[in-house]
Amino acid sequence: MSEIRRINPRRPIVITPQGLRRIVLGQVGAGDLSTPDQGAAPAGKVKPRRLHGEAKSWVMAVAHSDRGRLDSHAHQAVAAAAILAQPGAGVVAVILGDFEEDAAALGADAVVVLPDLDAVGFAPEQEVEAVSSLIRAYDARHVFLPDKPESDGDLGRRLIVEHQEPAATHVVEIDAAHVCCPWSGAALLARAPLPRFILLEAGAVDAGLPFAGWGESADMVEGLKVAGKSGAYRDLGLERSDPSQIPLEEADLIVAGGNGVSSVPTLETLARTLGAAVGASRVAVDDGRFTRDKQIGATGKTVSARGYIAVGISGAVQHLQGIKDCQHVIAVNRDAGAPIVGRADLSVIGDAEEVMQALLTRIAQARKQRELPEAP
Repeated sequence: MSEIRRINPRRPIVITPQGLRRIVLGQVGAGDLSTPDQGAAPAGKVKPRRLHGEAKSWVMAVAHSDRGRLDSHAHQAVAAAAILAQPGAGVVAVILGDFEEDAAALGADAVVVLPDLDAVGFAPEQEVEAVSSLIRAYDARHVFLPDKPESDGDLGRRLIVEHQEPAATHVVEIDAAHVCCPWSGAALLARAPLPRFILLEAGAVDAGLPFAGWGESADMVEGLKVAGKSGAYRDLGLERSDPSQIPLEEADLIVAGGNGVSSVPTLETLARTLGAAVGASRVAVDDGRFTRDKQIGATGKTVSARGYIAVGISGAVQHLQGIKDCQHVIAVNRDAGAPIVGRADLSVIGDAEEVMQALLTRIAQARKQRELPEAP
């Protein structure tokens, strides 16, 4: 998938907390629909809360999480609910899957997490039943979802059929009273009153908010159970793939080697033991220790793994750019002042070979004592 951002000339405006903002072709930042919010509170200051007092009504945003986080498209759906909610209305975010983010920062006043209904499994009937129960419990006036071809988009259309309420899909423009959707082969925009179910295209809303929600965890609807139900669909699960055959862009865990790695076989053994893909810095690739398809960085591949272990990589700016979307970074390096240490969530200062050997020994011991599951 190309990482190049493109301007859609048929998307003339985007809604922000300050109102509609026109996108002008050629304008600096016009192609980036996630520009920083100019109305946000200054750094170090707490944003004011949008909702004052108890919510008199509710609007809802629904989205699947990915490894505990929402993507930018889902952030926009929650922001849309927060921007368009009436002054006395609360915003409840329904997250299908694990959730590790700050709901208040996203603009939500309440959050309901359904960890059993993540995007990995396929349980459309259970999802519709669970979300429908929450819609009824909160009497949500409007329900926002990201209009993605998988997961959220499918769920949104199933909810529309289930509830038989006014709805709009592929929404590219929205305000407090209307929505606009492409029509006639996207040559025109169809305008309609704001419906109950709204499936938003990416970029229709600016996710930057100058305010915060309450971010409180909401109690589950009484009697709501989402696990262990049978239906017309049966999820056969996922087939395990060889990590070495998975493209780095799709890998969930990566062990990457750099100039400080003296033994490539040890690094490959560590990756195999952890069930991780193997990556490398440009220096290590240029030296011939790794193939070019393993290169990570601005001149290689951009990765978004949940875990990234950088072994013997100093962390040049080009490499840091390639791992900017990784959730957790572990650095193994001799130099405590290396740039990768500043980026890492956890750093081990020492010789790469010694650390890898010690880690392999500890993993084998933990598995023998059944502290860890067997090798994937």
